[in-house]
Amino acid sequence: MYSMQPLSWFLVTVVLGGWFSLVAEAQPKPREDIVGTPAIGEGLCVSNVFQSNMVLQRNKPIRVWGWAAPGEQVTVRFVGEQAQAQAGQDRVWEVTLPEVPAHNSPQQMTIQGASKKLVLENILVGDVWVLGGQSNMEFELAKVENGSLEIISANFPEMRILTVPYGQGPDARRSFARLDEWSGWFGRHFRKGDWDVCTPETVRSLSAIGYVFARRVHMASRVPIGVIDASRGGTTVETWTPLPVLRAMTSAPTQAKLAFFDDAVANWDAEEDLKNRIARHRQWLEKQTQEGKPIPDDKRQAPTDLRPGPLGNHNFPGHCYAGMIVPLEGLAVKGVIFHQGYNNAFDGSVGVDMYRDIFPEMIRSWRKAFNDPDLPFGILSLCTDGYPQTRDNYCEKMFNAGIGIRAAQYETFLQAYRAGDESIGFVSTYDLRRRWYHPQLKLPAGERIARWALATQYGFERDVQWKPPMLVGMESREGSLLLKLDTEVGDPEEGAIEGFAVAGEDRKFHPATVSYAEKGKDGRGRMQYDRKQLVLTSSMVTQPTQFRYAWGRNPLANLQAKGNKDLPFATQRSDDWRMEEVPLGVLGSEVTLPVSRGDRGKILQALRAQDRARRLRSAEQIIQAEGEN
Repeated sequence: MYSMQPLSWFLVTVVLGGWFSLVAEAQPKPREDIVGTPAIGEGLCVSNVFQSNMVLQRNKPIRVWGWAAPGEQVTVRFVGEQAQAQAGQDRVWEVTLPEVPAHNSPQQMTIQGASKKLVLENILVGDVWVLGGQSNMEFELAKVENGSLEIISANFPEMRILTVPYGQGPDARRSFARLDEWSGWFGRHFRKGDWDVCTPETVRSLSAIGYVFARRVHMASRVPIGVIDASRGGTTVETWTPLPVLRAMTSAPTQAKLAFFDDAVANWDAEEDLKNRIARHRQWLEKQTQEGKPIPDDKRQAPTDLRPGPLGNHNFPGHCYAGMIVPLEGLAVKGVIFHQGYNNAFDGSVGVDMYRDIFPEMIRSWRKAFNDPDLPFGILSLCTDGYPQTRDNYCEKMFNAGIGIRAAQYETFLQAYRAGDESIGFVSTYDLRRRWYHPQLKLPAGERIARWALATQYGFERDVQWKPPMLVGMESREGSLLLKLDTEVGDPEEGAIEGFAVAGEDRKFHPATVSYAEKGKDGRGRMQYDRKQLVLTSSMVTQPTQFRYAWGRNPLANLQAKGNKDLPFATQRSDDWRMEEVPLGVLGSEVTLPVSRGDRGKILQALRAQDRARRLRSAEQIIQAEGEN
């Protein structure tokens, strides 16, 4: 059952305290040498998504919008076509131009009002891809392994880059500013909101995954490619989903999350908060004076601002959608690639269940935003974090909600794919392993998701493969499990297959020994094996009934499709047991979620005991074998 109490200590910190620092980091710090362009200008103007140097989507109607004086007539001309509209009382105008094929040569767009004319130069027509997610998508090319090599060779005049500035709700934003935005994470300004031609100078701060993806697609397709990076570090799946969509859901964990945020807003007192901050400032001044410490000029004045409270949290449900996707709504694009999940891994099984409920709705909402119910949407699974899982700590490392998030991402893909969605894609990233939660092996991740796009959207399905090996059947046999896959699999280094765990009805998982199913002997008496069928056994599990694969945040797992294909078997499981209920009976028959820190400790103790028991059994077997020899 789900509790309506705060969903995690992390959420409480963010909403009731930590949001202050998060909001401060997100706000751009002004620089005297930078003059930004506002989101919506005075008089005739166009949305800042439309600029010189941009790429417009080919073969789809071109929607262009902006603002002018109420009643003003606006004419937009592009590649021999034109359309007119009259600004409404809210100043908004909008036109739709006919679709055009790809244009590698620069084109000009003019926007003519009653007395003012805007001219956008050097526009190409090709494919536009949106990058979504959190910091592992946002992570800049200059910071990743081999990023410098990519930077010095990034001379692609037909690739164009746009990074959307941070924005958030509660009010929907119809445009974004062009500015230098301060990053508290990197401690410097980033130029955002401008379309740029891809050069070694402009590409340094672009998403590493997005750049490699775009480079591969551009080089193979030979059409102009635009990338719009709309990712933001430290974000959750619910902030990227429209709030009305979330409120309409019947999902219990989703409604609990909404109720928690609503209660926090209802209980927020901005005046009381200001009063407390003034008191703390006064105490600080007195302490500094008593200790004879200097008081900087910028710290002398007491605070006077009223803070927004929980509504200032960029992870308030729907906020990033309202602030970073709404400004793009209606833009014609080719597709989306999405890499996220870390900040949804703090709430145990409650968070996993909520993610599984929300993620498909988020995908549908983004497709609706870009006016394409079949919009290609490529999912990159949650990356690694923490020290590696080994045979010695195997069970202990299975207790991590991030694994469930990763499995939920694959389940979302699999359900859509099996339902006939030909535009959904998925790649694993768990084997691109580093201990840090920002693993800097980003270039291979970009290559993998580019293979999906090239195979499914650009006609290269015979040349490159993208689909991971898929489970097509499971049989429980005497003392083993038989897994049937749709393709031949193995360890790319030709060693033992690692990554499977099996359990019986007691829910005690242990790493499995994996072998290929026997097909029979050939004419020379040699045994033949079926590399599409795997037999899982464990000396610790007499009758396995369920399996899990790559069930670690930094998992011990190496199964891939046979051949030089770089297609990992995805994180998945056959059971539906929650992590707080494995092994069986540790917390009794009735478990209330989320569990306390003390109960988490009990579960970890039980899992460590399983690891110790297995190590002892292995040692006894080695000693016995030595004695027999």
